[in-house]
Amino acid sequence: MPRELTVGQVAERSGVAVSALHFYESRGLIRSHRTAGNQRRFGGDVLRRVAIIKVGQEVGISLADIGAALATLPDSRTPTVRDWEKLSRGWAADLDHRIARLQKLRDGLTDCIGCGCLSIDKCKLRNPGDELAGEGPGARRLEV
Repeated sequence: MPRELTVGQVAERSGVAVSALHFYESRGLIRSHRTAGNQRRFGGDVLRRVAIIKVGQEVGISLADIGAALATLPDSRTPTVRDWEKLSRGWAADLDHRIARLQKLRDGLTDCIGCGCLSIDKCKLRNPGDELAGEGPGARRLEV
């Protein structure tokens, strides 16, 4: 592998569009430098960083959170297995919370959600007089 990669090489090796790489760079998720001819060049470490970005996005981690995690790593060093374990462990609690919320949402889809509509027969039993309205707007029973 060449010591430095062009944006096209990074796109080809990572499976990410050139426009996405430019976007990631504009958000500070990856870095490049310019040659004397003003061409963008990336270090080999960028391939692993892009892989981390892609995995994070696939599981629903925001780019802001991915960026914050990547910011804890030294610049221009390829992230190691240890680095990945640290990053993924940091995301696990958030993912567990989202999984619990989605399961509650799934399990409650056919039940009263506390929206205050009082139009379903069950609501008169589960949320009489719209008592949940005192807790705030929206579907109160779906919040985790």
